[in-house]
Formats: sequence, structure tokens, C-alpha cells
Amino acid sequence: MWILRTKAAEGGSDPLTFRLRAGGMKTLGRATRADFIVDEPLISRLHCRFTAGAAGVLEVEDLGSTNGTFVNGKRVKTARLSPGDCVRVGRVEIEVTEATH
Repeated sequence: MWILRTKAAEGGSDPLTFRLRAGGMKTLGRATRADFIVDEPLISRLHCRFTAGAAGVLEVEDLGSTNGTFVNGKRVKTARLSPGDCVRVGRVEIEVTEATH
């Protein structure tokens, strides 16, 4: 299982935690139809998609967002994630960790 945890932003919203099981696919955005809802102004309605493969692989894909998706400071269309990576959408930073059993 993967854990995606937003970092507390100065003057921003409280930190959020999202969980993604192997084989799962979840969207992140402002829209109510997004699986992970982050209501921040620079985040698109459907900003990006996280896909957790059965082999312990986690990927992020930008869904044509206006402000882009960044992994460790680099703008990406798609990227494979590792524990400790930082995904930024808008002004929100998301820390990637893998749950241990």
C-alpha cells in the first residue's frame, strides 16, 4: 500500500492523507468526481492520476493540468515514484511513502 500525505502549507489547509492499494488507480483534483479531493486554487479539477501496479510500482500521470505536475522539482507528464519522492500539484506538496506491514 502506498501513502500520499500532503505537507502543511503556511496559511493553507490541514494536511491530508490518501492511501492507494496495489492495483488501484485514483485521480486527484478539485472536482467532486476526483477520488482524492484537494480544494486549492492552483489545482485543476482533474489534475493527475496515481496508478499502483501489483509489482510495487507507483506512477503519476498529469491529466493536462494548467499548472503541471512536478516530481522532485521537475515537471513531468508521467513518472515512476519511489518512497521519499515529493509530488507537487499547484502549491501542494505530497510526500510519497510505502506502508510497511
